[in-house]
Amino acid sequence: MSSTASGQGHDLSDARQSRDVAEDAREAGWAKRSFMKELFGGRLSLDLVHPHPAQDPDEAARAAPFLERIRRFAEDHVDGDAFDRDGWVPDSVLQGLADLGAFGIKIPREYGGLGLSQTSYNRALALVASRCASTAAFLSAHQSIGVPTPLVLFGTEAQKRKYLPRAAGGELSAFALTEQMVGSDPANMSTFAEPSEDGTHYILNGEKLWTTNGPRADLLVVMARTPAREGVKGKRPISAFIVETAWPGVEVGHICRFMGLSGISNGVLHFHDVRVPKENLLWGEGLGLKLALITLNTGRLALPAFCTAAGKALLRGCREWAAERVQWGAPIGKHDAVAQKLGRMAAETYAMEAAVELAAAMSGLGTLDLRLEAAMAKLWHSEKAWELVDDAVQIRGGRGYETADSLRARGEDPLAVERCMRDARINLIFEGSSEIMRLFIAREAVDEHLAVAGAAIDPRVPAARRAAAFLKAALHYAVWYPGKWMGWGLWPRHRAFGPLAGHMRYVDRTSRRLARTLFHAMIRFGPKLEQRQAVLGRLVDIGGDLYVMTAACVRAMKLVRENPADHTPFELADAACRLARRRNSARFRAVFRNDDRKMYKVARGALADRYEWLEEGITTASPPVRHEPSEVRETVGV
Repeated sequence: MSSTASGQGHDLSDARQSRDVAEDAREAGWAKRSFMKELFGGRLSLDLVHPHPAQDPDEAARAAPFLERIRRFAEDHVDGDAFDRDGWVPDSVLQGLADLGAFGIKIPREYGGLGLSQTSYNRALALVASRCASTAAFLSAHQSIGVPTPLVLFGTEAQKRKYLPRAAGGELSAFALTEQMVGSDPANMSTFAEPSEDGTHYILNGEKLWTTNGPRADLLVVMARTPAREGVKGKRPISAFIVETAWPGVEVGHICRFMGLSGISNGVLHFHDVRVPKENLLWGEGLGLKLALITLNTGRLALPAFCTAAGKALLRGCREWAAERVQWGAPIGKHDAVAQKLGRMAAETYAMEAAVELAAAMSGLGTLDLRLEAAMAKLWHSEKAWELVDDAVQIRGGRGYETADSLRARGEDPLAVERCMRDARINLIFEGSSEIMRLFIAREAVDEHLAVAGAAIDPRVPAARRAAAFLKAALHYAVWYPGKWMGWGLWPRHRAFGPLAGHMRYVDRTSRRLARTLFHAMIRFGPKLEQRQAVLGRLVDIGGDLYVMTAACVRAMKLVRENPADHTPFELADAACRLARRRNSARFRAVFRNDDRKMYKVARGALADRYEWLEEGITTASPPVRHEPSEVRETVGV
């Protein structure tokens, strides 16, 4: 066999192994209903979201004074510009937040936490993030994906009694999953936990990269491979452990610095023969990756709160600026080019709040599976926030590009748009990049189809079994497919939504069209559909906008019901829905008529150095000679 063929075989084997690991770790069942799963299946299940789920009155009453204390603390003690400039959130600020209970917002009261809901948690994060995203990141990384969430979900009573009060009291925690060669694909994980001969503990060795909170953390959840053995699923099982950073062998190898979120604590952690007691194993051997995915699903409900807070702050700053800045004889907000941006900012910020509030409220019910809603909120809000901050920089012009410190020194309003842009960019990458989120959502979206027809299109399945599966699928789709053309999605359906009824009828009709299009894609591409990631991405984005449209309309109905004299929510919901409908029209057109293959061919050419001549005329990519700090100071005359 040639080396090329051998390499291809190895790549296919690795890819198959990675898919198998990911597939084993996903939540295969749907024990609870899911609004978005049903939406992708062509069913608008309004009963799950309308009327808008209400926050528990007793919990809301307990949360109100806490949120007011958080607001005052943030205004008095959280200085985002200073923390960004120094690259450090002071210990006094973190301790002050701990004293308020902000490190145990969702931890049950019996373990020393506040026991508040996802809705109250999101609102607390938004208050802090509106002053400093880095400071809010400490709280989120600690509670959303750090020790508290996996411990509440999967810990033993003894583990909860030991560690949750410490976490609620302010001992910082972190989640250690990523490695040098392990990002979204955990199959290559090298960190290893070897059981001791006497069975009392594990010996942990390895290295973790980009661990947010890690360098300042007291407690960690560490993902590590454990030996394959009978009774443990998988050839390379991954397990989760609670690790204390004070234990011998835990070291900070490097402090990472980034484009934005300059005040966060993030770095490389080394583990050298760390003795981890067996009682610190979370859930069970081989269940670590599933634990990680479920934890991330829960944690993704928090990130949209950051994005919404950014959208609100940018909208306020740009609205005020566009009203007072006069050019060509009129405020710039009255010039159509700027007005279009400002209008989109208002509509999309409203939609962001509607979607995140709905997802948080749904999580409080405890009766729904929110894996798709959480992933979609993370994807949609992170990308929308990036679009909004881009518009904000453009509206503010040079002042949007200038730092807040420089603006302040010149006596101008130090609106930190530049810092917000740097901080917002990471949202499209961490806790699952946009590309991975689309693949994750697409896999869940086609789950219903794979359950019916998966064996019929899987080339690894024996021919006789495939034929039987094909016959079964044909009988199913003989009933299913015509049903996705039927259904009444016109007047007077959804007339209770008043001026928004037309948008709800659109969501109703389009959910069935989306289901049909997903089916068409499976028929057209078969098992190769997973490789047509651009096609899947368009379909996911259509579903995302249908969810956001629903959230916008449902929230508008709630707000107007609470204050009948104010119909402005209808205006914002209508504008947000109009934008979403135009985006979806373009996506449907491009599902099967696109330039995907041409672009892929060009990418292959770039990888093969066919366009290397295009890179002529620039210097080499080698880094410049490094100078010691003293040498640099002498050079610039300081």
